[in-house]
Amino acid sequence: MATLALALAGGLMTVFFLAGLYVAVALGLIAFSLMFFLSDRPLWEIVSQITWNVNTNVVLVAIPLFVLMGELLLRSGLTEVLYTTLSKWLNPLPGGLMHSNIAACAVFAAVSGSSVATAATISSVALPTFRTKKYNERLVIGSLAAGGTLGILIPPSINMIVYGLLADESIGRLYIGGVFPGLLMALSFMAVIFVAAKVWPSIAPREEGAPWRERFVSLVSMLPIAVLIFLVLGTIYLGIATPTEAASFGVAGAFLLALLKRRVNLAMLKEALLSTVTTTSMIMLILSAAFIINFVLAHLGAPATLARAVGAAGFNQLQMVLVLIGFYLLLGTFMDGFSMMVITIPIIAPILKAMGVNLVWFGILVVMLTEAALISPPEGLNLYVLHGVRKRALGQERKGTMMDVWVGVLPFLLAIVVTMALVIAFPEIVLWLPTTMKGR
Repeated sequence: MATLALALAGGLMTVFFLAGLYVAVALGLIAFSLMFFLSDRPLWEIVSQITWNVNTNVVLVAIPLFVLMGELLLRSGLTEVLYTTLSKWLNPLPGGLMHSNIAACAVFAAVSGSSVATAATISSVALPTFRTKKYNERLVIGSLAAGGTLGILIPPSINMIVYGLLADESIGRLYIGGVFPGLLMALSFMAVIFVAAKVWPSIAPREEGAPWRERFVSLVSMLPIAVLIFLVLGTIYLGIATPTEAASFGVAGAFLLALLKRRVNLAMLKEALLSTVTTTSMIMLILSAAFIINFVLAHLGAPATLARAVGAAGFNQLQMVLVLIGFYLLLGTFMDGFSMMVITIPIIAPILKAMGVNLVWFGILVVMLTEAALISPPEGLNLYVLHGVRKRALGQERKGTMMDVWVGVLPFLLAIVVTMALVIAFPEIVLWLPTTMKGR
C-alpha cells in the first residue's frame, strides 16, 4: 500500500507540475486522490483541523511580519543609501560596482528574509547606475540574481522558519547556523567577480574610490540599518525575543524609519499591505496543502516504507546526503525552491534523524540547495525577476534575452556548489556558532 502510494504520488506530481497547476492545487489533488483510492478514511473530516492547526501556529506569524518589514524597507528609501555607502568602500576593488551588488544584497538579507524581495529591491537600485558604464551586462545581472539568494540564507529567513516547522527543529539554531555559511557564500560570489575582473579586465572598468573622509562620514547613514539588524537578529541571538517577536520589532523599526524619511502615506501603506497579503496567502496555502499531503502519506505508511528501503540500501550518512543533494539539484531545474522544500522535508527529515544526521546542518544545506534552485536555468525564479527589472532599469535600447541571464548566473551557481562542498567537508562552519551560543 505504501509503495503504491509513493508511486502514485510521484506520478501525479510529475503530471500536475508539467501541466502547470499551482503548487497548492497540485498537492491538494494528490492528497484527495490518495485517500479516495487507497484509504477508507474520509479526508474531509480532518482537512479542516489540519488547516486550522497550520494557520494558527504562532511560529508562522513571523512570515507575514518579515514580508511586511521587507515591503516597508523597499519603499522607505533606505536601499539607495545602503547601496551608495557600500559603493564608496568597494568601488576600488577589481570588479567595482558588482561587489556592491553582492554586499548590498547581503546587508539587505539581514533585514528581509526573502530572496525575491532582496533581488528585486537591490536590482532596482543598482541597475540604473550601470546604464552608462561599460560593465559586462551578463555578469552584472548574474551577480544580482545570485546576491538575491542570500535573502534566504543570511538570517532572518522565511525558508528557515518553514524548514524548522516541517523538520521540528529550532528556528533560533537555524538562524545562528546560517550566519557563517551566509557570509562565506557572499565572499564566494565576490571572489567570482574578483577573479573574472582580473582575468578579463574589460568586463569591469576601474572605478575611482571616494576620499577616505567621505567613506567614514557615509557610515553614519548606515546606523539606522544597523539598529534594525540588531532589533531583528540581535534580540534572537541574545535570547531576548523569539523569531516571531523579533519580526514584530523589525516591522515597528522599519515603519519608524520610513516615517523619519517622510515616505509614509496611505498609498505607500496600501501597496505594502496588499503585497504582504498576496505573498503570505501564497505561502500559507502551499503550507496547508503540504501538511495535508504529509498527513495522508504518513497515514498510508509511506515514510516508514521509505525509511526501511533506505536502511536496506546500506547508505551511510554522507552517501545519503550526497544522493539527496543530487536529487534536489535535479528537482531545482524545474521546481521552485520553496515548493521543493515543503514537499520533501517532512518525508526526508525523519529518515535523516534516524540515521543521526544533524538537522540544523542539513537545514542549512537545504537552504543552499534552494538558493541553487532560485538561479538554476531554465526555471529559476530570481532569473525571471532580474530579467523583468532589467527591462525597466536599462531601457528599451538594451535588447537582452533570458539567455543573457542564464549565462551570467552560471559562475555564481558554481560558487554555490563549492560553498556547499565546504559545508559538507567542514560541518563546523554551520554547527560551531549554535553550539557555542546555545550548547549541544
